[in-house]
Amino acid sequence: MAMVLDKVVPFGRSMDEYIKMFSLTDADLNQNIIGIGDGPASFNAQMTRQGKNVVSLDPLYQFNADEILQRFNAVVDDIINQVKASPGDWDWSYHQSPENLRRNRVQVITEFLSDYETGKQNNRYIIGELPRLAFANQEFDLALCSHFLFLYSDHLDYNFHLASVGEMLRIAKEVRIFPLLTLMLQPSPYLEGIIQHYTSQGYEVEIKKVGYSLQRGGNQMMRIGKRG
Repeated sequence: MAMVLDKVVPFGRSMDEYIKMFSLTDADLNQNIIGIGDGPASFNAQMTRQGKNVVSLDPLYQFNADEILQRFNAVVDDIINQVKASPGDWDWSYHQSPENLRRNRVQVITEFLSDYETGKQNNRYIIGELPRLAFANQEFDLALCSHFLFLYSDHLDYNFHLASVGEMLRIAKEVRIFPLLTLMLQPSPYLEGIIQHYTSQGYEVEIKKVGYSLQRGGNQMMRIGKRG
């Protein structure tokens, strides 16, 4: 299904946020990484400047830089106003305030856009989406999925989650997913089923507390990898 840009909220996260969301060590950062649903994150741009290997995948990349920026500018103030209107829903230990959150998101998309066209030419920003990924088996060491699976549990059913996690495990040796809360600040109803399924398939599944939160209570990440 084609993506409709006026339905998208193109908010991305920084490399520092990725490090904290996914508990990434220096050894992790030196692996071959794919970011699933990265959107306009600056993670790829910042990692590439440091000589690291990252591929970002998102249907958003069918649009050009001007279109993405126009959409960001059209929604950013409304999103921040919604945040301000629900003060009990947010943890400001990282961003400190709605105003800082807005500044951070502007900085992130600016950095992303400065790298975007070059990155597309170098096949670092690839159009695609779950649950089918056009990569070889075990092509990556680590797959990171930020603010997509589990977050949108009201829109994407259990079978979609099951297939998506399976596809990420097909292309990567390890998968990490953040956050584990839905948009309604509740643990995803699919968590237990996913844990039980992949544990029974011989995977090690860990729920880990991480050093990042924006949703109140949303400071957990799921890690799935082969045992041993």
